[in-house]
Amino acid sequence: MNLTRPDSGKQSSPFDPENESAYQQWRDQKLENYPKDIGELVVEIDDPRNLTQAEFDALLQRARKTNMAVYASKTGTDPSPDIPLAMAQHFGLRALNKNWLADDNGLTSLTVRNDGVRKHYIPYTNRAINWHTDGYYNIASQQIQALNLHVVQRAASGGENALLDHEIAYILLREKNPDYIRALMAPNAMTIPARIEDGKVARQEEPGPVFSITSDGNLHMRYTIRINNVIWADDPLTTEALACLKEILEGDSAYIYRGLLQPGMGLISNNVLHDRAAFTDDSEYKRHYYRARYFERLVGTGVFEQEQ
Repeated sequence: MNLTRPDSGKQSSPFDPENESAYQQWRDQKLENYPKDIGELVVEIDDPRNLTQAEFDALLQRARKTNMAVYASKTGTDPSPDIPLAMAQHFGLRALNKNWLADDNGLTSLTVRNDGVRKHYIPYTNRAINWHTDGYYNIASQQIQALNLHVVQRAASGGENALLDHEIAYILLREKNPDYIRALMAPNAMTIPARIEDGKVARQEEPGPVFSITSDGNLHMRYTIRINNVIWADDPLTTEALACLKEILEGDSAYIYRGLLQPGMGLISNNVLHDRAAFTDDSEYKRHYYRARYFERLVGTGVFEQEQ
């Protein structure tokens, strides 16, 4: 794709619902030769800590097209946190979102926890996690732009992920009804209630849009399909748009990728939509993923930065 960015990135963005000509040009290029299955996203590499130029270029090419890429490395069950941190740095990611349950290095170790505060949160259980983007409860100035995962160990069974490029979700909704996009861009489309702990506000109420356009013209999505602890704008158009999005996510769209990552594999992404199936551990296979959330996008993947 070759879009020229004028001075104002937001107004010239193809994601502006009033910018039909730019949208049509971008959409056609986006959908042309779009990968048909998750296998097309996989790049075999040696060591994420020392990518070759060819390995980096192959990952970048996939991330430019789909906002994500999957690597299959030879590190296996090596638990070194340097592996995912180095991979992120190759793509210009340094501003980690060190959420309150993260490790000291800023990574989050996703394993089943049976004690402590973590046992109360679904990511630290073996339960299914429904469709969402990460950090949807963050404040507006700290939205998660990139989400990376690295697998140290898989579960004995289950734990598959489904993935959907948020730009594809945008296209499917806009093609159905452009007003769906306008409704989901409203500043109060989705509100996360405050989190109260010991009678005090641990996290403030956070209203915001589902879709938004960043200052450099890229699309950001903030979403969870969950019903509890979410307040949606109470108007017919928003309700209709959300029902359409839910139908897409729960359907059999060819754009939804599904797969089980093995030890040494990982996902780099611009915080695409994803879910996680329930899983079962045993004495040999205890699921351990590193999760890293960043405030930057993957370098070179912006709508005005690339040619597809």
